[in-house]
Amino acid sequence: MGTLFAEASPELVAAHDIEIRAVAPALRQRVPARRTTLADRVPQEERILVPAPLRTLRLANGLAEFVRDHLAVAGPLALRALNTGQADPTDLELLAVLERRVPALTIVREPSGPPRPPPSYAPGAELDRFRNEGFHHAMAEAGAALLPTLREDGEPWWTLLHRTTTALAALDREDEARDLLDHARQVGADPKHLATAAYATAMLLVRHHDQGRRDPEEAAAWIDRAVALTSRLPERGERAFHLSFDLNGKALVEVRRGRPEEAMRLVRAAIELAERDLEPGRHPVHKLVLRANRAQLTAMRGDLEGALPDLDAAIAADPGYPDYYLDRGNLLHRLGRPEEAVADYETAMRAGPPFPEPYYNRSEVRYAQGDLAGALADLDYAIELDPGFSDAYVNRAGLLVALDELDRARADAERDAGNPFLLSVLGQIETAQGNLVEARKAYDSALERAPSLAVAWAGRGALAFEEGDAQASVSDLARAIELEDGAEVRFNRAYALRALGLTTQARADLLRAAELAPDDEDVRQALADLP
Repeated sequence: MGTLFAEASPELVAAHDIEIRAVAPALRQRVPARRTTLADRVPQEERILVPAPLRTLRLANGLAEFVRDHLAVAGPLALRALNTGQADPTDLELLAVLERRVPALTIVREPSGPPRPPPSYAPGAELDRFRNEGFHHAMAEAGAALLPTLREDGEPWWTLLHRTTTALAALDREDEARDLLDHARQVGADPKHLATAAYATAMLLVRHHDQGRRDPEEAAAWIDRAVALTSRLPERGERAFHLSFDLNGKALVEVRRGRPEEAMRLVRAAIELAERDLEPGRHPVHKLVLRANRAQLTAMRGDLEGALPDLDAAIAADPGYPDYYLDRGNLLHRLGRPEEAVADYETAMRAGPPFPEPYYNRSEVRYAQGDLAGALADLDYAIELDPGFSDAYVNRAGLLVALDELDRARADAERDAGNPFLLSVLGQIETAQGNLVEARKAYDSALERAPSLAVAWAGRGALAFEEGDAQASVSDLARAIELEDGAEVRFNRAYALRALGLTTQARADLLRAAELAPDDEDVRQALADLP
């Protein structure tokens, strides 16, 4: 990294300041922090946002683009990667992204080498970046090595334990995290730390990677225990922070229990408590998280306009944080304000290392505006950033069908034979290629896996009309409309109804289609052609 940095242009270095500073802390004095967030300016104990597991993929993609753009000027480069047999998973992720995305770079992996010592870690020191940067594997490894060396129930032990369990949870290692938390409860006496352990246990139960193991009812018992403990903390400011934090966690539990109104009450109470009892200037990140969560709950209730002020406030207070732009862009898109939505998505793209979601979301706006080439470019790039982003394959496969690029569409649709959305696209492909028997198999398989998937009912209804069974077509399309009304499905059912001689019902469907898509010339022509 040091050699590449020394040879790269200042503009290219500045464009990847976050990534370089994250992986090469020795270069931080020479790479000014150009893109920052509020979390970068608060004390360590107030940095409550833990990076998502895909944070390291963002960093790897940013570094790959840094190397790619530098080599485009400097020429090809060979790199020897030593001791890869003992490399940290994050390092292996970086090597894989470099190999995949930088054709001018040749990497020679040499797996052998001396034993790798466990990563050093001391709260408050430079290697505390494990937690800040989302290096969860290193954090978990450091915790496993160092926790046995610390006095149990001491402040350093609790700090390391909380960070280790958070890392384990991020890595889909919830059982190990739960074991540590259970042990901590056996030896711990500090109410504040016991409350944090109860909160963490509740979050394990509602966020478990295996959805079949989520248990919001047990989580409710644990979060109630956390609230009971933090409610009794004697110092006003400390109580306000920890209690409002736990009330916010309880709101998530209530959402998972299907009680959004109770969740809203809890978040409002948390905001009131934080604003009333926290000292001015303390815990600004926490306060923004509470407002952003209130925005999500407001939107969940259907009040999209009402959700905007909280997100506006969060962005105004922390303009360098990309996720709030993404959330506001999604609201604006749903409100029919596509230009503003795109502006937010593009700000999110610039605010940090590259990640696929803003490109995926912008592709939906571009598709709705008829810019199929732009939508495809966005989806291609989203998949380049994250080849495991299944939703992007679904949308790209459907878009490729619309562009009549059926071979590319089939490659996307067949990558996951169990995905009902991709099976629905496969049904479209088979229909377009005249393979009606295979098309029906694809739609039937999709509906076996997802009986409420409107697009599969719509596709099978259109297929039934192709097969000459107008009655079955009407039945399937009616189910699709019950699940998700739309101009295209109304248009298709109108044709099936007309074939059955049901002209009045066909006209009603076309009139509804005209309401949903007033600029659709095919709908207007079909209405004109009705007797």
